[in-house]
Amino acid sequence: MPEKANRAGARLMDQPEYRTKPKPLMGNPDDSIAETVAAMAAKGYGSVVVTEADDRMIGIVTERDIMTKIVAKKRDPNTTKLREVMTTELRTAREEDELLDWLRIMSNERFRRLPVVDDDGRIKAIFTQGDFVSYTWPDLMGQMRNLTRATVIDKFHYFLIGGGILIYALAMIVVLSVI
Repeated sequence: MPEKANRAGARLMDQPEYRTKPKPLMGNPDDSIAETVAAMAAKGYGSVVVTEADDRMIGIVTERDIMTKIVAKKRDPNTTKLREVMTTELRTAREEDELLDWLRIMSNERFRRLPVVDDDGRIKAIFTQGDFVSYTWPDLMGQMRNLTRATVIDKFHYFLIGGGILIYALAMIVVLSVI
C-alpha cells in the first residue's frame, strides 16, 4: 500500500467488528486437504491460512483453490498437502491501511479474502468481501439519501407541478365518476 496519512475511522482497525473478528483457521503446509476441509466445514470457514512454525503466514487455501486444484483435477484430498495447492503470492494488509483502498483493490484484482498481518507477517485477521460490504453499506445508504435530497431539492418545481397535475387528474376522475 502507498504511504500516506491514514484517517482515523477509515482504517481497517477502526471498524467496529475488527476487534471481535474470530481468529482465522490456520494450517500447517503438510496438513492434508481432507483434514483441512473437515476443519473448514466444522468452523464454517471458507479458507485456511497456511503458516510456518513461528505463525508467519506463507500461503492461503480457499474453497475455490480446493474446487479448481483438487476436485476439478481429481486429486486425492487425503494425500495432497496444503503446500501443493496454496496461493503464495499474497496480498496482505496492515490494520492501519484504509478500508476503501482495499475494497477498490479487491474489486479490481478479483480476490475475496484479505489477510491482515502484523509487521512480522503474523496473521491478525481475515477480511472478506462480505465484511467490506457490511462496513460500507451504511455509508452508501447515507450517500444515496444525500443524493436523493439533492435531486429532489434541485428539481422540486418539477415535483410540485407533477404533484399538482396528479391531484387535478384524481379530482377530475372523482368528479366525472360522480356525474
